[in-house]
Amino acid sequence: MRHTIFDTPIVNSCFRFLSHLGLKLFGWKLEGQRPNARKYVIIAAPHTSNWDFILIIACAFCFRINIYWMGKNSLFKGPFGGIMTWLGGIPVDRSKANGLVQQMVDTFHNATDLAVAIPPEGTRNKVRQWKSGFYHVAHGAEVPIALSFLDYKKKVGGFGPMFFTTGDYASDLKKIQEFYQPMTGKNPEKFA
Repeated sequence: MRHTIFDTPIVNSCFRFLSHLGLKLFGWKLEGQRPNARKYVIIAAPHTSNWDFILIIACAFCFRINIYWMGKNSLFKGPFGGIMTWLGGIPVDRSKANGLVQQMVDTFHNATDLAVAIPPEGTRNKVRQWKSGFYHVAHGAEVPIALSFLDYKKKVGGFGPMFFTTGDYASDLKKIQEFYQPMTGKNPEKFA
């Protein structure tokens, strides 16, 4: 993959310090450990606010993870497009089915180390059901899913266990969602 803020030596150290400091000043704590795998999909939930992005990036610095993330392509237009890419962003055109899952599977197969964050809701708005792309990417690439979280009620962010897909999407999804059941998003009414 390409060069990002996470592998820019001096900038990385500065942002790691600022991330630790910022999280501490705002009362946030980290839980869990950095995933013990070279390649994995990170699901970041609940995703109910723009603040989630800032907190996930701060957590990535604190856990020393070179994270990539998928975001709607409109975020990558205009003067901030280059910054979003440098922050690890991968633009996604949500208006059409364009083989994105297979593209990400191929990217995983061609990488030595890769961590990609995919919000299972696919949006900050309330959804009735999670999108399945994160699961199909992980299963197709034969990589685990790191269950990362932001619990605004407890002001805790971090990682739970690694989850290995079985191919039974309905059963696996139920187990994954059970992990997130007690979590509270910034806007709890948007997290189903």
